[in-house]
Amino acid sequence: MTTTKPLLKVDTVGIQFGGLKAVSGVNMDLYPGELVGLIGPNGAGKTTFFNLLTGVYVPTEGSVSLNERNLRKVPPYKINQLGISRTFQNIRLFGDMTVIDNVKVAYHSLAKHGIISSITRLPNFFKGEQEMEEKAIEFLKIFNLELYKDELAKNLPYGQQRRLEIARALAANPKLLLLDEPAAGMNPQETQELMKLIAFIREKFDLTVLLIEHDMPLVMGVCERIYVLDRGQLIAEGKPEEIRNNPKVIEAYLGEEVSS
Repeated sequence: MTTTKPLLKVDTVGIQFGGLKAVSGVNMDLYPGELVGLIGPNGAGKTTFFNLLTGVYVPTEGSVSLNERNLRKVPPYKINQLGISRTFQNIRLFGDMTVIDNVKVAYHSLAKHGIISSITRLPNFFKGEQEMEEKAIEFLKIFNLELYKDELAKNLPYGQQRRLEIARALAANPKLLLLDEPAAGMNPQETQELMKLIAFIREKFDLTVLLIEHDMPLVMGVCERIYVLDRGQLIAEGKPEEIRNNPKVIEAYLGEEVSS
Protein backbone atom coordinates (compact mmCIF):
# COMPACT_ATOMS: atom_id res chain seq x y z
CA MET A 1 0.00 0.00 0.00
CA THR A 2 1.22 3.48 -0.77
CA THR A 3 1.51 6.28 1.78
CA THR A 4 -0.53 8.66 -0.38
CA LYS A 5 -3.97 9.86 0.62
CA PRO A 6 -6.88 7.49 -0.02
CA LEU A 7 -8.66 7.82 -3.33
CA LEU A 8 -11.87 6.72 -1.62
CA LYS A 9 -12.54 7.25 2.07
CA VAL A 10 -15.60 5.71 3.71
CA ASP A 11 -16.13 6.96 7.26
CA THR A 12 -18.59 5.06 9.51
CA VAL A 13 -21.11 4.96 6.68
CA GLY A 14 -24.50 3.34 7.04
CA ILE A 15 -28.09 3.37 5.90
CA GLN A 16 -31.32 2.49 7.63
CA PHE A 17 -34.57 1.49 5.93
CA GLY A 18 -37.32 1.96 8.49
CA GLY A 19 -36.13 -0.02 11.50
CA LEU A 20 -33.64 -2.10 9.51
CA LYS A 21 -29.95 -1.14 9.45
CA ALA A 22 -28.86 -2.54 6.10
CA VAL A 23 -25.32 -1.16 6.46
CA SER A 24 -23.87 0.25 9.68
CA GLY A 25 -20.62 1.93 10.68
CA VAL A 26 -18.50 0.79 7.74
CA ASN A 27 -15.00 2.24 7.39
CA MET A 28 -12.91 1.69 4.27
CA ASP A 29 -9.90 3.34 2.64
CA LEU A 30 -8.99 2.56 -0.97
CA TYR A 31 -5.66 3.80 -2.27
CA PRO A 32 -4.72 4.59 -5.88
CA GLY A 33 -3.95 1.46 -7.89
CA GLU A 34 -5.28 -1.07 -5.37
CA LEU A 35 -7.35 -4.12 -6.27
CA VAL A 36 -9.55 -4.84 -3.25
CA GLY A 37 -12.26 -7.43 -2.62
CA LEU A 38 -15.53 -7.08 -0.71
CA ILE A 39 -17.03 -10.40 0.33
CA GLY A 40 -19.70 -11.69 2.65
CA PRO A 41 -22.66 -14.09 2.84
CA ASN A 42 -25.84 -13.45 0.86
CA GLY A 43 -27.73 -10.53 2.35
CA ALA A 44 -24.62 -9.08 4.01
CA GLY A 45 -25.21 -5.63 2.44
CA LYS A 46 -22.54 -5.65 -0.26
CA THR A 47 -24.64 -4.30 -3.15
CA THR A 48 -26.31 -1.82 -0.77
CA PHE A 49 -22.81 -0.60 0.07
CA PHE A 50 -22.05 -0.12 -3.66
CA ASN A 51 -25.29 1.85 -3.95
CA LEU A 52 -24.07 4.13 -1.14
CA LEU A 53 -20.77 4.72 -2.96
CA THR A 54 -22.49 5.60 -6.24
CA GLY A 55 -25.25 7.86 -4.95
CA VAL A 56 -28.15 5.47 -5.54
CA TYR A 57 -28.71 5.63 -1.78
CA VAL A 58 -27.89 8.58 0.50
CA PRO A 59 -26.23 7.46 3.74
CA THR A 60 -28.21 8.02 6.93
CA GLU A 61 -24.90 8.05 8.81
CA GLY A 62 -21.27 8.70 8.00
CA SER A 63 -19.73 9.95 4.77
CA VAL A 64 -18.17 8.88 1.48
CA SER A 65 -15.39 10.96 -0.10
CA LEU A 66 -13.60 10.67 -3.44
CA ASN A 67 -10.30 12.56 -3.59
CA GLU A 68 -11.42 14.36 -0.41
CA ARG A 69 -14.68 15.51 -2.00
CA ASN A 70 -17.74 14.58 0.04
CA LEU A 71 -20.22 12.71 -2.16
CA ARG A 72 -23.25 13.12 0.10
CA LYS A 73 -26.32 13.99 -1.96
CA VAL A 74 -24.26 14.11 -5.18
CA PRO A 75 -26.45 12.46 -7.87
CA PRO A 76 -25.26 9.22 -9.47
CA TYR A 77 -24.55 10.74 -12.90
CA LYS A 78 -22.30 13.35 -11.29
CA ILE A 79 -20.47 10.74 -9.22
CA ASN A 80 -19.85 8.88 -12.47
CA GLN A 81 -18.40 12.05 -14.00
CA LEU A 82 -16.21 12.54 -10.92
CA GLY A 83 -14.62 9.15 -11.47
CA ILE A 84 -16.61 6.18 -10.09
CA SER A 85 -17.98 3.62 -12.57
CA ARG A 86 -19.69 0.35 -11.79
CA THR A 87 -21.11 -2.85 -13.17
CA PHE A 88 -24.16 -4.57 -11.74
CA GLN A 89 -24.95 -7.96 -10.24
CA ASN A 90 -27.63 -8.35 -12.92
CA ILE A 91 -26.30 -7.21 -16.29
CA ARG A 92 -27.71 -3.84 -17.31
CA LEU A 93 -26.86 -3.38 -20.95
CA PHE A 94 -29.02 -1.67 -23.54
CA GLY A 95 -30.06 -4.92 -25.17
CA ASP A 96 -31.62 -3.42 -28.29
CA MET A 97 -28.60 -1.23 -29.00
CA THR A 98 -25.49 -2.43 -30.77
CA VAL A 99 -22.38 -3.45 -28.91
CA ILE A 100 -20.48 -0.35 -30.03
CA ASP A 101 -23.35 1.98 -29.15
CA ASN A 102 -23.41 0.53 -25.62
CA VAL A 103 -19.81 1.66 -25.22
CA LYS A 104 -20.36 5.02 -26.90
CA VAL A 105 -23.14 5.83 -24.43
CA ALA A 106 -20.49 6.15 -21.72
CA TYR A 107 -18.63 8.80 -23.73
CA HIS A 108 -21.51 11.20 -24.14
CA SER A 109 -21.13 12.65 -20.64
CA LEU A 110 -17.50 13.43 -21.58
CA ALA A 111 -18.25 14.73 -25.08
CA LYS A 112 -16.63 18.04 -25.97
CA HIS A 113 -19.31 19.14 -28.42
CA GLY A 114 -22.40 20.68 -26.87
CA ILE A 115 -26.11 20.64 -27.58
CA ILE A 116 -25.93 23.42 -30.16
CA SER A 117 -23.26 21.58 -32.15
CA SER A 118 -25.35 18.41 -32.01
CA ILE A 119 -28.54 20.11 -33.23
CA THR A 120 -26.91 22.16 -35.98
CA ARG A 121 -24.44 19.41 -36.97
CA LEU A 122 -21.47 21.77 -36.74
CA PRO A 123 -17.99 20.37 -37.50
CA ASN A 124 -17.34 19.89 -33.77
CA PHE A 125 -20.21 17.41 -33.65
CA PHE A 126 -18.86 15.18 -36.43
CA LYS A 127 -15.33 15.39 -35.04
CA GLY A 128 -16.58 14.42 -31.58
CA GLU A 129 -18.65 11.53 -32.93
CA GLN A 130 -15.66 10.22 -34.89
CA GLU A 131 -13.47 10.38 -31.79
CA MET A 132 -16.08 8.45 -29.78
CA GLU A 133 -16.33 5.82 -32.50
CA GLU A 134 -12.56 5.32 -32.54
CA LYS A 135 -12.28 5.14 -28.76
CA ALA A 136 -15.17 2.70 -28.54
CA ILE A 137 -13.52 0.39 -31.06
CA GLU A 138 -10.28 0.55 -29.05
CA PHE A 139 -12.14 -0.66 -25.96
CA LEU A 140 -13.88 -3.41 -27.89
CA LYS A 141 -10.51 -4.64 -29.16
CA ILE A 142 -9.18 -4.84 -25.61
CA PHE A 143 -12.12 -7.05 -24.67
CA ASN A 144 -12.04 -9.07 -27.92
CA LEU A 145 -15.47 -7.76 -28.89
CA GLU A 146 -14.64 -5.72 -32.00
CA LEU A 147 -16.01 -8.41 -34.33
CA TYR A 148 -19.40 -8.06 -32.64
CA LYS A 149 -19.57 -4.26 -32.73
CA ASP A 150 -22.69 -4.18 -34.92
CA GLU A 151 -24.49 -7.00 -33.08
CA LEU A 152 -27.30 -6.23 -30.66
CA ALA A 153 -26.00 -6.50 -27.10
CA LYS A 154 -28.79 -8.91 -26.13
CA ASN A 155 -27.57 -11.41 -28.74
CA LEU A 156 -24.12 -11.81 -27.19
CA PRO A 157 -23.33 -14.91 -25.11
CA TYR A 158 -23.55 -14.30 -21.38
CA GLY A 159 -19.80 -14.11 -20.77
CA GLN A 160 -19.35 -11.56 -23.54
CA GLN A 161 -22.20 -9.46 -22.15
CA ARG A 162 -20.27 -9.31 -18.88
CA ARG A 163 -17.16 -8.18 -20.73
CA LEU A 164 -19.15 -5.55 -22.60
CA GLU A 165 -20.55 -4.17 -19.35
CA ILE A 166 -17.01 -3.78 -17.99
CA ALA A 167 -15.90 -2.13 -21.25
CA ARG A 168 -18.76 0.36 -20.99
CA ALA A 169 -17.86 1.17 -17.38
CA LEU A 170 -14.23 1.78 -18.37
CA ALA A 171 -15.25 4.02 -21.27
CA ALA A 172 -16.40 6.63 -18.73
CA ASN A 173 -12.72 7.06 -17.77
CA PRO A 174 -13.10 6.22 -14.08
CA LYS A 175 -10.56 6.49 -11.29
CA LEU A 176 -12.40 3.80 -9.31
CA LEU A 177 -14.12 0.79 -10.89
CA LEU A 178 -16.72 -1.11 -8.85
CA LEU A 179 -17.41 -4.65 -10.07
CA ASP A 180 -20.52 -6.30 -8.60
CA GLU A 181 -20.17 -10.09 -8.96
CA PRO A 182 -18.63 -10.00 -12.46
CA ALA A 183 -18.15 -13.79 -12.48
CA ALA A 184 -21.80 -14.57 -11.71
CA GLY A 185 -23.10 -17.12 -14.22
CA MET A 186 -19.70 -17.76 -15.77
CA ASN A 187 -18.19 -21.20 -16.28
CA PRO A 188 -14.74 -22.01 -14.82
CA GLN A 189 -12.88 -21.15 -18.03
CA GLU A 190 -14.66 -17.78 -18.32
CA THR A 191 -13.89 -17.08 -14.67
CA GLN A 192 -10.18 -17.76 -15.22
CA GLU A 193 -10.18 -15.41 -18.20
CA LEU A 194 -11.98 -12.80 -16.11
CA MET A 195 -9.31 -12.99 -13.39
CA LYS A 196 -6.63 -12.20 -15.97
CA LEU A 197 -8.78 -9.44 -17.49
CA ILE A 198 -9.35 -7.68 -14.16
CA ALA A 199 -5.64 -7.70 -13.37
CA PHE A 200 -4.86 -6.48 -16.89
CA ILE A 201 -7.28 -3.56 -16.94
CA ARG A 202 -6.16 -2.44 -13.48
CA GLU A 203 -2.61 -2.10 -14.79
CA LYS A 204 -3.44 -0.75 -18.25
CA PHE A 205 -5.85 1.95 -17.07
CA ASP A 206 -4.10 2.73 -13.77
CA LEU A 207 -7.32 1.99 -11.90
CA THR A 208 -8.39 1.34 -8.37
CA VAL A 209 -10.77 -1.64 -8.35
CA LEU A 210 -13.25 -2.75 -5.69
CA LEU A 211 -14.68 -6.17 -6.40
CA ILE A 212 -17.75 -7.91 -4.93
CA GLU A 213 -17.56 -11.60 -5.64
CA HIS A 214 -18.76 -14.95 -4.27
CA ASP A 215 -16.18 -16.92 -6.24
CA MET A 216 -13.48 -17.29 -3.56
CA PRO A 217 -10.68 -18.53 -5.87
CA LEU A 218 -11.20 -15.41 -8.00
CA VAL A 219 -11.14 -13.05 -5.00
CA MET A 220 -8.16 -14.73 -3.37
CA GLY A 221 -6.33 -14.89 -6.69
CA VAL A 222 -6.52 -11.25 -7.75
CA CYS A 223 -7.17 -9.10 -4.66
CA GLU A 224 -4.43 -7.59 -2.52
CA ARG A 225 -6.72 -6.81 0.40
CA ILE A 226 -10.19 -8.02 1.31
CA TYR A 227 -12.98 -6.53 3.40
CA VAL A 228 -15.68 -8.81 4.82
CA LEU A 229 -19.25 -7.71 5.50
CA ASP A 230 -21.76 -9.65 7.57
CA ARG A 231 -25.22 -8.36 8.43
CA GLY A 232 -24.26 -4.89 7.27
CA GLN A 233 -21.13 -4.58 9.40
CA LEU A 234 -17.45 -5.07 8.68
CA ILE A 235 -16.14 -8.09 10.55
CA ALA A 236 -12.66 -8.37 9.04
CA GLU A 237 -10.11 -6.72 6.77
CA GLY A 238 -6.72 -7.94 5.63
CA LYS A 239 -4.69 -9.83 3.08
CA PRO A 240 -6.24 -12.91 1.42
CA GLU A 241 -4.38 -15.39 3.62
CA GLU A 242 -5.47 -13.55 6.77
CA ILE A 243 -9.09 -13.54 5.63
CA ARG A 244 -9.00 -17.22 4.65
CA ASN A 245 -8.01 -18.18 8.19
CA ASN A 246 -10.06 -15.61 10.12
CA PRO A 247 -12.43 -17.35 12.60
CA LYS A 248 -15.09 -14.61 12.29
CA VAL A 249 -15.12 -15.00 8.51
CA ILE A 250 -15.35 -18.77 8.69
CA GLU A 251 -18.18 -18.49 11.21
CA ALA A 252 -20.07 -15.99 9.00
CA TYR A 253 -19.90 -18.32 6.00
CA LEU A 254 -20.43 -21.63 7.77
CA GLY A 255 -22.91 -20.40 10.36
CA GLU A 256 -21.09 -22.02 13.24
CA GLU A 257 -18.53 -20.86 15.75
CA VAL A 258 -14.97 -21.91 15.08
CA SER A 259 -13.06 -23.07 18.12
CA SER A 260 -9.73 -21.41 18.70
